[in-house]
Amino acid sequence: MTTPGNPDVLNLQEMPDPEIEQPTELLVRLKAAGTNPIDTKIRQRGTFYPDAMPAILGCDGAGIVEAVGSTVRKFKPGDEVYFCQGGLGKQGTGNYAQWAVVDERFIARKPKSLSFPEAAAAPLVLITAWEALYDRGRLEAGQKVLIHAGAGGVGHVAIQLAKLKGAEVCTTVSSSDKERLVRQFGADLPILYKQTDFAEAALNWTEGKGVDLAFDTVGSQTFYDTIPAVRVYGDIVTILEPDGKSGNLKVARQRNHRISLELMLTPMLQGLVSALEYQASILEQCATWFDEGKLKIHLSQTFPLQEAAAAHRTLELGSMMGKIALQIE
Repeated sequence: MTTPGNPDVLNLQEMPDPEIEQPTELLVRLKAAGTNPIDTKIRQRGTFYPDAMPAILGCDGAGIVEAVGSTVRKFKPGDEVYFCQGGLGKQGTGNYAQWAVVDERFIARKPKSLSFPEAAAAPLVLITAWEALYDRGRLEAGQKVLIHAGAGGVGHVAIQLAKLKGAEVCTTVSSSDKERLVRQFGADLPILYKQTDFAEAALNWTEGKGVDLAFDTVGSQTFYDTIPAVRVYGDIVTILEPDGKSGNLKVARQRNHRISLELMLTPMLQGLVSALEYQASILEQCATWFDEGKLKIHLSQTFPLQEAAAAHRTLELGSMMGKIALQIE
C-alpha cells in the first residue's frame, strides 16, 4: 500500500525481507494471511503510522518458522504457527507478504487440524470474541447472550465460544442460508432481523427479562436498538464506537447496564507486552479446541496473495459468511 485509497492501491512489490533483530524473535515463512475489516479501513483512511510508507497490511498470519533468535526456546525451525501481529503500518510488519518477524511471546502453535488459510483467518476474530465475551462481558454458564451478525467473521466464532462457556445464544442473521450456518455453530435462536424485530424476539426468548449479555459487532443504530433487549444490570459489549447520532443512553442508564468497549488492537498499538502474551495464550487454548473438534473456523473464500485487491473488494461488499484469506506461494 503506497497511499490510502480504493483496493487498487494494493500492489504486488518486492520489499526488503524483514530480519530478526531481537533475540526473542522468529522469522516466519508465511503460507497464508487473514483479511479483516480493519485492513480495509486502514487502506481507505491511512495507517496508524502515516510517515512509514509504503506499508504492508494484514494483522493475521500463519506459516512455518524459518529461523529463531538466540534466546528463543518455545519454537524451532519447522514449527507451524499462527498469530495476530503487525499490519497496522509499522515498518517491517504486515502479513500480506512472504516473510514476517514476530516475537515468540506473541505467537502460538497452529492447530494441526486447520489448513494454513484456515489458521490465518482465525486469530483476530478469536481474540476479539474471547475478550468481548469472557473478559469484558464476564459471560458465565447458564446465561443468555445476544450476538449480532452471527454468520460473520467475529460472530460465528463468538457463538461457539459462548456455547463452550455453557451459555445459550440468540443471534441476528439476514438470510435463511446464514440461519442454517449459525445453527451448525450451535445458535439456539437465529433471528432473521429483516423480518423480525430482534429486540422483541430476544425479550420473548427470555420471558420479557432481556438477555444477560449482548455483543454488538455492527454498531450505529444496532447498538442503540440492542439496549431494550438487555436485562436490568446486564452487559453490552461493542467492538465499534457508539456514534451518539443514532440514539442515546437514557434507557441503558435506567436499566443500569454495564457498557464495555472492545478493541483487540490496543495491546499492539500501545506495546502492552503482558496483554500481547495473554492474547497468544488465547490462541493456544483455541488451538486445542480446534484440534478437539470443539471449535471451527468458516473460511468462505481464498485468494492468491497477488489478488489482495480483489479480496478487499469482496470483503467490502458485506453480507459474506465467515472469513476470507490470502494464500501465499
